[in-house]
Amino acid sequence: MSVVKVIEILSEGKTIEDAINVALAEASKTVQNIKTVYLKDTQALIEGNKVKRYRVNTKISFVVGK
Repeated sequence: MSVVKVIEILSEGKTIEDAINVALAEASKTVQNIKTVYLKDTQALIEGNKVKRYRVNTKISFVVGK
């Protein structure tokens, strides 16, 4: 049986995929054994009636013990 911990990270990017990768890159600086990223919420930031950036709220899970 494994023990899994979940952290929540907010990040921004030019695309939704970029924003998710920013969250993953930041988490992986201090967290090992990342297994999943759950996209909890997405926002589009608007400037001049156009989407300029995306903001995502992610839940990142990782194994901490077996």
